[in-house]
Amino acid sequence: MAGKIPDLNATARAGTGKGAARQARRDGLVPGVVYGGGEEPQAITIPFNKLLKKLRDGGFLSTLYNLKIEGNEDVRVVCRGVQRDVVKDLPTHIDLMRLKRDSRINLNIPVEFINEDTSVGLSKGGVLTIVRADVELMVTAGNIPDSIIVDLANVDVGDIVHISDITLPEGSRPMITDRDFVVANIAAPSSLKSAGEDEGEEGDADATEAAAEE
Repeated sequence: MAGKIPDLNATARAGTGKGAARQARRDGLVPGVVYGGGEEPQAITIPFNKLLKKLRDGGFLSTLYNLKIEGNEDVRVVCRGVQRDVVKDLPTHIDLMRLKRDSRINLNIPVEFINEDTSVGLSKGGVLTIVRADVELMVTAGNIPDSIIVDLANVDVGDIVHISDITLPEGSRPMITDRDFVVANIAAPSSLKSAGEDEGEEGDADATEAAAEE
């Protein structure tokens, strides 16, 4: 994972249960729980506005955080679930899992496409079709990538990008191992397809006429 591990500030929550959770929400907090790492689960709260901003910034579920709770030692965590209000789609509860640096977890990692402006296929009018915007990888907690990179520079019209064509971060592997699945491809532009179809139709017509003359 690139850069410094970001902090996630939380407060220990004394009360548990639905009543305490509702009170936390009235106070502008999102209740949650931290579990795993060989320790007992701990109830926490996170300021609603700060959590909402992180969620809207993107990548929250694939980011390793340094959880800071006053009176506790910092611990690395990853989000394993965010419950949302079914009507407003706003966070109502969060689940965090403690991790060690060598812990292995599966996460959906975004796919980033680079060199679109110099791509052989796109410069010919080809159309980039993204089959997978993210890929589920097994990664180590100390090396969670921000994204996996697909370089389009030498991808031509008709080329297909499989997962085996992508260099994955060290220690990472795809969760799907029984097939070399497709991540993206560059399809021919509709104009070329139409031209090809027209040529095919003309060829059929010529062949028919030749047969009739015979």
